[in-house]
Amino acid sequence: MPVTEQRQTFRSGGRSIAVDVFQTSGTAPRPAVLMLHGADGLSGHDQYREGARSIAGAGYQVHLVHYLDRTGERRASFSTLFQNFQLWMETVNDALAWVSSHANADSSRIGIVGISLGAALGLAVSSADRRIKALVNYFGPLPHGAIAQDARLPPTLILHGGMDPIVPVSNAYAIEALLRQQAVPHEIKVYPEQAHGFRGEAHRDATQRALTFLRRHLSSEAGAGPSPFSVNG
Repeated sequence: MPVTEQRQTFRSGGRSIAVDVFQTSGTAPRPAVLMLHGADGLSGHDQYREGARSIAGAGYQVHLVHYLDRTGERRASFSTLFQNFQLWMETVNDALAWVSSHANADSSRIGIVGISLGAALGLAVSSADRRIKALVNYFGPLPHGAIAQDARLPPTLILHGGMDPIVPVSNAYAIEALLRQQAVPHEIKVYPEQAHGFRGEAHRDATQRALTFLRRHLSSEAGAGPSPFSVNG
C-alpha cells in the first residue's frame, strides 16, 4: 500500500517542533513508532525518510521527530551536545504525549527507532517511560548519567558496526550488559565489517531485523511470549 507523508507540529519548551508522519491509508488504530535521527539532522538526508517509509509500509504510524528544533539547530553541535541532551529528552517526552493522542495511533503499542544520537535519546527516554514497548538502537552510545539505576528498559534490539569509529562497538556490549542485568528481552547483532552506518547486505539485514523485532513486540499479541531472552548473531 502507498505511504503518505504529512508535516505536522507540536509544542515543546515554548518552541514549535516539526514531525513528519508516515502511514498507509485507513482509520484502524495501528502501533506508533517514533523515529529519532542522528546528530547529522534531517537536512539533505533522505535515508531517515526512506527508513520511515519502510516501517510505515509494514503497518505502523511513524513519526520522524525534528527534535533539534528545540535548540534551533540543523545539526547537533558536539560542543553543546551534552548540555542540550536533557532538552532533547524533554522534547522526545513531549513527542510521546503528542503521539499518544494522535489520530489512528494505538497508544498502548508505541516503539522507538533511534539512530546514533537518536538511539541514545531513545535509551534515556524509554528507560523511564513504560509507554515504550520496544526500542531499536542503531549504533547508539550508552548515555551515561541519563539512565537511572532503578530504571527498566523495554525490549531492545541493538544493531552496531564492529568497526564504528564514532560510537565504538563497546557501547553495544555495555547496553547488552545492562539489558542482561535487568533481565529484559533483547537481541544484538554486530556487523564486523561495518562502520557508523550500514551498507549493502548489512543495511538490508538490519532493516529486516528491525521490522521483525517491532512486529514481535508491538503486535496485538505482544507480551504473551516467552520469558526474557537474548539472541546473538
